[in-house]
Amino acid sequence: MRAAALHAALEMTGVSFSFREVAVFTALGLRIASGEMVALIGPNGSGKTTLLRLLSGALAPDAGEVVVCGRPASAWTTRERARMVAVVAQEGMAAFDFTVMETVLMGRTPYLGLLGIEGPEDVRIAEESLRRTGMLGFAGRLLSHLSGGERQLVFVARALAQRAQVMLLDEPTSWLDIRHRQEIYALLSRLNKEEGLTILTTSHDINLAAQWCPRMILIDQGRIRADGAPENVLQPAVLSEVYQTPLRVVADPETGIPWAFPSGPGARASDPQR
Repeated sequence: MRAAALHAALEMTGVSFSFREVAVFTALGLRIASGEMVALIGPNGSGKTTLLRLLSGALAPDAGEVVVCGRPASAWTTRERARMVAVVAQEGMAAFDFTVMETVLMGRTPYLGLLGIEGPEDVRIAEESLRRTGMLGFAGRLLSHLSGGERQLVFVARALAQRAQVMLLDEPTSWLDIRHRQEIYALLSRLNKEEGLTILTTSHDINLAAQWCPRMILIDQGRIRADGAPENVLQPAVLSEVYQTPLRVVADPETGIPWAFPSGPGARASDPQR
């Protein structure tokens, strides 16, 4: 499905944005085709989260244009945009301790009427979203009674309940163990391949991103430094400069996927994402 989809799901043209008079982006251009699964990587402060917020419509650019599903982001109403783009923030607790089902039903908000009451179809979609994430059996449990990985799967289910064409995820595996990191990315990959969902995720774990994302975009200080397949983006000279630490890159002997890890005194190949 990705190969046949040529139109852009997300596009930025000449986008500039400043925060408290400090320039974050200047004349930035970016295109994510419909059906792609892309990882946005880069050090802290490089602009990853700001970029997601611009694409989601949470922020408006100072100059340039953001286009979502073929239409300027500024032309979409909040409700319309929520039907097109779903956002999964970094794992955290909700302000109130909702049940899993209540949380996922929040994803149906863009489709509810004036009274904001869910109908049988909304419940069916919420249940289906929980089933697809393996969390249907937790529907009646409180979020506070779940592990971090389980909560993150619930937040992905909430995004799925929006029935959006695009999903933006900000560090969806932060603080999760290896098992839950793999589960989250395996789920995203399955949704992308089987249903053509366009996915853009930020990640500090560049090796995990390289394992699952066919395309990676490396940004640094608001500029795109590399864009392409993992083997083209994970180049030791560029990575070492961007992350300001000596890094080595080797290919996994079984898969050929590149892995980056620190090089030099005290470096440990067993902790390659640091």
